[in-house]
Order: sequence, then C-alpha cells, then structure tokens
Amino acid sequence: MALWRIDACKAETGDRSNTSIYNAIRAGLFTRPVAIGQRAKAWPDYEVKAIVRARIAGQSDGEIRELVNRLHAKRIDQLATV
Repeated sequence: MALWRIDACKAETGDRSNTSIYNAIRAGLFTRPVAIGQRAKAWPDYEVKAIVRARIAGQSDGEIRELVNRLHAKRIDQLATV
C-alpha cells in the first residue's frame, strides 16, 4: 500500500485544485486523509483508486458515499489487527 499526497490524488482523479478534493470530502464523496506528519496528510492509494473506479462505473453519489463509509470502516478494521 502506498500513501499519496494531494497532488497525486488530483492527478488520479482529474481534479484541478486542492479545494475540489476537500469539497468532495465534506460532501462524503472522498475519504478523509491520514496524518503522516505534523502538517502532512495523505491518502491510501487503494482508496483513491476505488473511488475513481466507482466514478468510471457511473455509480451515483449515494453509492460513492457508501463506498467511502466502507473504506473508512476498513481503516478501523485494519488498525484492530495491528
């Protein structure tokens, strides 16, 4: 698993600005970042790829919100096994 900074996420999703990503997070359409330092955030690559695949597949915003919730739950499950 790789962690992608915001520029890599924008390149993968086609977004042009950081604001686009953060607006999608507020709308529940993108996962929240994880802290990788005091002022640095990143996203697991598999989460970004899953969201992009859902968009390409034509899933609705509601379906993508469900996906985002599942991805967040997966993070919690992974922490429980560490």
